[in-house]
Amino acid sequence: MKRREFITLLGGAAMWPLAARAQQAAMPVIGWLNPASPDNYADRLRAFRQGLKDTGYVEGENVAIEYRWAEYQVDRLPELAAELVRRRVAAIASPGAAPAFAAKAATATIPIVFIVGEDPVRLGLVASLARPGGNMTGINLFNNEITAKRLALLRELVPTAVRVAALVNPTYAAIAETTATEIEAAARAMGLQIQALNASNSREIDAAFASFARERPDALFVGASGDPFFNSRRVQLVHLASHHRLPATYASRAYPDIGGLMSYGASLVDAYRHIGVYTGRILKGAKPADLPVVQSSKFELVINASTARMLGLTVPDKLLVAVDEVIE
Repeated sequence: MKRREFITLLGGAAMWPLAARAQQAAMPVIGWLNPASPDNYADRLRAFRQGLKDTGYVEGENVAIEYRWAEYQVDRLPELAAELVRRRVAAIASPGAAPAFAAKAATATIPIVFIVGEDPVRLGLVASLARPGGNMTGINLFNNEITAKRLALLRELVPTAVRVAALVNPTYAAIAETTATEIEAAARAMGLQIQALNASNSREIDAAFASFARERPDALFVGASGDPFFNSRRVQLVHLASHHRLPATYASRAYPDIGGLMSYGASLVDAYRHIGVYTGRILKGAKPADLPVVQSSKFELVINASTARMLGLTVPDKLLVAVDEVIE
C-alpha cells in the first residue's frame, strides 16, 4: 500500500467516530418527567413509545429519552424539571398534573405534553382546549367528569349501599376540592350519604380506615387515577379495603389488577399512546399552541370477580355486559 493511500485510510478511520458523534448529537432528546417510579409502568411506557413510533420515532434509533422519576416524592419534581431544561431537551412529556405544573414553572419555551385528570383550562395550563396557546398541550382524562358514573357503577355492584366514604388527597388543593364537590353532588343525586376524608400520607390512610371500622360505611370511593400518592399506596389501600371487607371503587385498573374490587376510568394505555403521538408531531415541527387538547374517549370498566365473591357480591348481568375485563 502506498504511503499516501495509507494516510488517507487513517484519516477516514479517524473521521468515523466524529461522524457517529455528530449523528448522535443531532438526535432529538425527549424529557420524561414522572412523579412515580418505573415499577408497573411497562405497559404505559410501551404505549408512549408506540405513539412515538406511529410518528416515525424509535428510541435509540432516531430519538433519545431522558427519564426523570420522582419515586413518589412530588417535591422533587421542580428540580427534575429544571434538570431537563438544562439538558435542553426538545420536548417534555409530563404524565400527571404535578409534573405538568413543575414543567410549566421550569420553562415557557420548551414544548410540554401532559396528561391531566380534569379540565386543563380550569387548572390554568392552557388558554383553551381547541387552541391551547403557549408551550403546552396534551390529554384530559375526565376524572372528575366521570365521578357520577363511577359512583353509579359502584351502586349497581353494591345495591344496598347507602353510606359511602370517599378518600381525597388534599395535597393538590384545587383538584381535591373539585373531586370532593363532584362526589357530593353525585351522591346527593343518587340519594347516598357521603363522607369525604383527607389522606395525604400513609398514617392518614390508616386513620381513615380506623374510622371506617368504627362507623361502618357501606362502600368506599378512592380519588383520581392521576394522584401519585394514592398510586404509590395502592397495595395499602387494596389490602385495607379487603381487610375491612369494604367494597371500593378506584379510577385505575392498577387497583383491581392487585385485588381491588372495581375500577372505571380513562384507558391510561390509550392516553400514553396519545402523548407519544403528540410528542412525535412536535419533534416534526408542530407547535403545542396549535395542537388541540385531546379529550379522552376510551374508558374501561374492570371488575375483580374473586374480590367480589370474597365480599359476598354478585356481579349483575347489566355490569357483565358493560365490563371491559373481569379478573378471576
